[in-house]
Amino acid sequence: MKNGIHPDNYRVVVFKDMSNGDQFFSRSTAATKDTIEIDGVTYPLFKLEISNTSHPFYTGKSKLVDTAGRVDKFMSRYGNRSKKK
Repeated sequence: MKNGIHPDNYRVVVFKDMSNGDQFFSRSTAATKDTIEIDGVTYPLFKLEISNTSHPFYTGKSKLVDTAGRVDKFMSRYGNRSKKK
């Protein structure tokens, strides 16, 4: 491996799944603006839209998570293509 290409600023970061509220700690260099206090200690907070605790592949539940309106946008563009005018 090449020397000098890996970052030196690893720190403990809290990753929070916004769809179900699950949180976990990991060491990361991810840039964050938010912080969270857990057991009297303040940690940087990185917000996730989906993680292994809410992803249908890992949970076995078929649940559609659409936070940006992408499904509605797709249906408005292409949803009525099968109908003849």
